[in-house]
Amino acid sequence: MILQVDHISKSFGDKQVLADVSFCVDRGQAMALLGGNGAGKTTLLRIITRLLQPDSGTLLFDGHPLGQADLSQVGYLPEERGLYRNMRVGEQALYLMQLKGLGRHDAEAALQPWLQRLGMEDWWQLPTRKLSKGMQQRLQFAVSVAHSPRLLILDEPFSGLDADGAALLRSQIELLLAQGTAIILSTHNLQAAADLCTKTLKLTTNH
Repeated sequence: MILQVDHISKSFGDKQVLADVSFCVDRGQAMALLGGNGAGKTTLLRIITRLLQPDSGTLLFDGHPLGQADLSQVGYLPEERGLYRNMRVGEQALYLMQLKGLGRHDAEAALQPWLQRLGMEDWWQLPTRKLSKGMQQRLQFAVSVAHSPRLLILDEPFSGLDADGAALLRSQIELLLAQGTAIILSTHNLQAAADLCTKTLKLTTNH
């Protein structure tokens, strides 16, 4: 099992956001994470990526407690976009890859195949501010997957994409699944969730 989440709970003050959440995701499997605004989806993803700590519960990665070192094997596309408008695409991508611990040469070698797959090979010198929302989405997806993570977390990956862009992204997610990547897909696109995922976790808003 790539990721096993057992009895995770999280509160902020007197508001409980997550209550006794458990699930698992294995190699080559995609799980849809569904729920309305305020249901705790983003909080759960931040706990898995160690941006937040749970109040209780455990997380196992490949059978051992999830630790900071495991994040090198995790890819995360957050819903909130974090690109620097005044950087060029290539420098932006290399900077984000180097934050994952890759050297510049290795980062560029890992990125180039994904830039080609996503139709971005001519973007390297473009200022990031000139990218549309959909183009920014493709760039951040490439950065999320180029280091070949064993677990990929996608938070609203189809946001800002037109039909062609969404179809391209779905095809790449299908390829990753076929290669054995475990995926958590948080999305309001129920058709994409149905097409890509074999299991579902639905969170409900706690009042």
